[in-house]
Amino acid sequence: MLFALFPLTDTDIWWHLACAREWVTTWTPVRTPVVNVHEYFQVVVAFVYGVGGAPLLVAFKAVLWGAVFALFVRGVRHGELPKNVIASPVGAWQSLVAILLIFIFRYHFEIRPVLFTLLFLGIYWKILPSILAIRYCELLSRACHERSVEAAISRSRLVLEMVLVFAIQWLWCKCQGLYILGPLFALLVLVAFIRESRRAGEKLSLKAVAWRVAFVLVLFAMPFLHREGLSLFLYPFGLLDRLLGLTPSAAVFASQIAENRSPFTLLLAGENTLECALMILLCIAGMGFAMWRLFQDRRPDVLNVSLLVTAILALVAERNFVLFLPVLFGSFYSKCNLGFHSSLLSVKNDCSKKTLLITNHCLLPTVYFLLPTFFILGLWARSLSAYDYSMVSYQRVPVDAANWMRQNPHAGRLFNDDRAGGYLAFVNPADSIYMDGRFILKTADFFERYLEYAKNPSQFLADADSLNIDRALFPLRYYARWDSLLQALETAPRWHLAYRDDYFVVFDKF
Repeated sequence: MLFALFPLTDTDIWWHLACAREWVTTWTPVRTPVVNVHEYFQVVVAFVYGVGGAPLLVAFKAVLWGAVFALFVRGVRHGELPKNVIASPVGAWQSLVAILLIFIFRYHFEIRPVLFTLLFLGIYWKILPSILAIRYCELLSRACHERSVEAAISRSRLVLEMVLVFAIQWLWCKCQGLYILGPLFALLVLVAFIRESRRAGEKLSLKAVAWRVAFVLVLFAMPFLHREGLSLFLYPFGLLDRLLGLTPSAAVFASQIAENRSPFTLLLAGENTLECALMILLCIAGMGFAMWRLFQDRRPDVLNVSLLVTAILALVAERNFVLFLPVLFGSFYSKCNLGFHSSLLSVKNDCSKKTLLITNHCLLPTVYFLLPTFFILGLWARSLSAYDYSMVSYQRVPVDAANWMRQNPHAGRLFNDDRAGGYLAFVNPADSIYMDGRFILKTADFFERYLEYAKNPSQFLADADSLNIDRALFPLRYYARWDSLLQALETAPRWHLAYRDDYFVVFDKF
């Protein structure tokens, strides 16, 4: 949770906040149908921001990230320990490895809709196996045939868990397009249960299977309970297209947008070299471990399949690494627990009293020494010193430039870099923007022409005249691709440099 306490470096959050105020459309054309699949996420973050601004929003996302990792780590169970045993399943070195990984990838812990997806998946991770694989029909049957208080409580708990899952899935459909992961995870749990039951020689009744199948089908049908209906149901297929680059528009998106490029591509381009290399190694190791476990056990273990799928997604696009990391942690701690539990088989316990077992006892003082040193003197504390108390990353969004633009209005239209669009729309809604981070609203032709401006400045100068563009804002550092165009604007007879700071420039046209 502590490592998520850093300013808002991701630029997408600003157009989410802008969209919560009103459904922002750029002055450039958009393609239809338009589905605001992030609506409920935007309402929540806008409420938090309205109460406490960026600092409270940062604290909010840190709490959610802590909850995500807690759910994935604590949600993994490999059997119960004897009641007379209290175990400390992970030792010092496991904790140090986990802390190191979280520190290295801390800048992935942004406040994005995928954070809600991971939170919902963590809840599903914890309760869906108990609903589908253990108690679903057993408790229902017992509650129907027995009138005991225990049976009534069991039935009520089961109904509440089912209602909770249905409510989460309904909300999830309007929080992020990856809502499809919920029903897919439920389907995976169901398949694993059926295969495991058949392997154990258990005879499943038709009623038992039918209830489970109906439960999963209801999850898949949840988009139709929203007014967008079919468009919302089909939305995840568009995401898959954009991830793999199947259509022309998606191909431009997948190849040109940094977070959607493969870590292999980023590594070859020399961007975040060490981080991308470690990311690739972890994904390959996770895939190898998952396939080894699947081959060894010869069963569709939910944890191993999830690890394999998320590792593949992370190798396809860098932004999917946040889906892989919690599952990796769940697998990592599950392996530690499994090894610890197996060691208990050779231990003779006194059943009359509880036995306290602590692994790696001699290393625990090392943890207590290293953790404060790591936080106080480490790079985490140093990295925070690059920002101020506002918790807004002025290095990545045009804070000062937007203030200047608001005080110096212009008559024509604005051209802006895509990453700055959301922030400009949020702080200065009166000045309509050229584009923002919602790339799904744009066509392939629009993308190609936008990217062509960076390579062919004469094309921009011609289009600026025809489109009545008289102001243009560009970043100087992060993801800056505009060097050639900036040089052309400096020498263009009708353009002049109107504003400049360390991170952004603004050009106006006479």
